[in-house]
Amino acid sequence: MKITIFGSGYVGLVTGACLADVGHRVMCVDVDEAKVARLNAGEVPIYEPGLEQLIAKNKAAGRIEFTTNAAKAVDFGLLQFIAVGTPSDEDGSADLKYVLKVAETIGQHMHDDKIVVDKSTVPVGTASKVERTVAAELEKRGLNLEFDVCSNPEFLKEGAAIEDFSRGSRIVVGTDSERVKKAMLECYGPYNRQRDKMMFMGVRSAELTKYAANAMLATKISFINEVANLAERLGADVEEVRHGIGSDPRIGYSFIYPGCGYGGSCFPKDVKALAHTAEEIGHPAEMIKAVERVNARQKNKLFEKLCQAFDGQLAGKTIAIWGLAFKPNTDDMREAPSRTLIEALWEAGARVQAYDPEASDECRRIYGERDDLVLAEQRDDALEGAHALVICTEWKAFRTIDFPELYEKLEEPVLVDGRNLFQPDTVKAAGLAYYGIGRGDSVRPVLA
Repeated sequence: MKITIFGSGYVGLVTGACLADVGHRVMCVDVDEAKVARLNAGEVPIYEPGLEQLIAKNKAAGRIEFTTNAAKAVDFGLLQFIAVGTPSDEDGSADLKYVLKVAETIGQHMHDDKIVVDKSTVPVGTASKVERTVAAELEKRGLNLEFDVCSNPEFLKEGAAIEDFSRGSRIVVGTDSERVKKAMLECYGPYNRQRDKMMFMGVRSAELTKYAANAMLATKISFINEVANLAERLGADVEEVRHGIGSDPRIGYSFIYPGCGYGGSCFPKDVKALAHTAEEIGHPAEMIKAVERVNARQKNKLFEKLCQAFDGQLAGKTIAIWGLAFKPNTDDMREAPSRTLIEALWEAGARVQAYDPEASDECRRIYGERDDLVLAEQRDDALEGAHALVICTEWKAFRTIDFPELYEKLEEPVLVDGRNLFQPDTVKAAGLAYYGIGRGDSVRPVLA
């Protein structure tokens, strides 16, 4: 098939590369000329394991190309994927200006029948808005062309996006059109051979499915973090509790890892957007709002533990931070817990020495050059002259530490383990003060 994808960000690039890899011809279009130039030069502007190699392979084979020419892109494919950003507006709602701009562009340039595919994460009712926008542009041109709009939400995890696209558990398509069903079956056919993963449903159901899925996963994270906060005050170890509840197949182990809160481009934005949708229709959605509140509070935990370790006297201290990205295997720092910690440390008068395998350039882009920020080239370089070490991201490179050596390197023997990577007894045996998340020993139990 010939497929057009509007947007060369995270979702657009992964979708385009994976569809090209099974033989489709893909044209990715973006308004950012610099980004398109980088892509045409073989440089991928985001870090996602395997993506650069996949794009290079299919570009060399002539199956994927990048352009800023919208008219050419609209003319190219029957399927017109919209994969642009839907950032949170000030009120928490999803900002649809980029989605509707693409719909307007398609209506302005189409000369034959098209199928518009909403791949971006959008609120319920967006397909209808896209349909009206395309129709309005066709009416201005005096044309009566056939087109359909369907919803095809993405379920990609950063750091494992290619695997998720290629071997995901479901492919959701919202449509009531047999023409669309046939085209989407052809589009995803190579990824649908082992078993039928296609799930056709109403457009509004598909739009809500994406938000409901992310809100459910975010709920699990906030729930276990709330349990961790209880464990700290009750003298229990949340890691033991996690094993106890995760063994129940009705609960499972996925997304019940306590830590310093979730971040990234999806969960924070989508939880806010779903809560806003609920408000618009007069439903309070108390649980969804609570998930967001718990997560916002959890991001302050690392700073609170440092204040506990140093009796609130952080001015002049140098804090080493391992991990800047919101999760491993990405360079994405959007809504990352590390940002909450770094900014709180600066406010308290502390210096930061940070290391991340992939996100240092992103950190430099966000914060620029500062005297109170050092971005280390190697993991252990961040420890030089540091008074404490904080682990924000659970990269594999951080899972093995020589604790006696860490004791010798730190000015004061404090380890704040924001992802519960280590056993408290092992850390303490090396003489370090250990502060984990919900490990039951960082404060005196409330109940004797």
